[in-house]
Amino acid sequence: MCLSGLCDDMVVELGMTPVGTSSPALISHPALLGQGGSAVPVVQGSFGSEDVESIARLRPDLVVGLSGVHEPLATAIEKFAPLWLTEPKNWQESVGYLRGLGALTGRVEQAVRAEREFRGKLADAVARTRQTGQARRTVVLMYGSVDSIGVDTADSLKGDLLKQLFSYPFPAKGSDVSTASNYSVEELLARKPDVVFVYSLLFSDKDRTLSAQLADNPVWRQVPAVTGNRVHEMHAKLWGSGRGTRSLSAVIDQALEKVPSA
Repeated sequence: MCLSGLCDDMVVELGMTPVGTSSPALISHPALLGQGGSAVPVVQGSFGSEDVESIARLRPDLVVGLSGVHEPLATAIEKFAPLWLTEPKNWQESVGYLRGLGALTGRVEQAVRAEREFRGKLADAVARTRQTGQARRTVVLMYGSVDSIGVDTADSLKGDLLKQLFSYPFPAKGSDVSTASNYSVEELLARKPDVVFVYSLLFSDKDRTLSAQLADNPVWRQVPAVTGNRVHEMHAKLWGSGRGTRSLSAVIDQALEKVPSA
């Protein structure tokens, strides 16, 4: 049972299908199950407040959630299944979780193969960005709203991954998790990103993407990525919630496609 994007990714990577998911948009992405993802039952409730009875009805042998989010559900879930909380800080930890699930499910060979393929893809991507000059391009990945812009800092999973490929001068701003990822438009301009990747968290048809919210901001309009028409709205679940080797591989491919040579 998957209550986190990492779980969906790992289960699919190991050749299995979860008995349920809380991330239908991610598991239905072509990097995971594609159209086949629509057959996976969706857990009722919102992220972090999933309906425990809905989970129990699917009779999972293991429930995988996100650290810092699903702890409040532990007592109720552990009455019928163990709860494994995960939160990889970098791709190496993501691969470590994949190895762990492979061992638990008797699919060590699949985990080893997936790790080898991902390491090869990343190494090839690093070599390519050095050869093409893409490594000299400054890139940022951001989310949130016009009132509170968040950046996947270089200390985060996606920020650390992008830092391997491009210039990524966006460190965490202190140790307070509530503010460490907050960047103002002025701070973004000062770092002059050539390419901006955005994953907008939309909850209704009336919500506007973050890049649309910023469109009329005079400071934002001076950012090199904006003047160069290189602000890209990306798949929110893949870039925001995807933490496994399949999702990260897709992020690498899409980033290489969008960042120009130098």
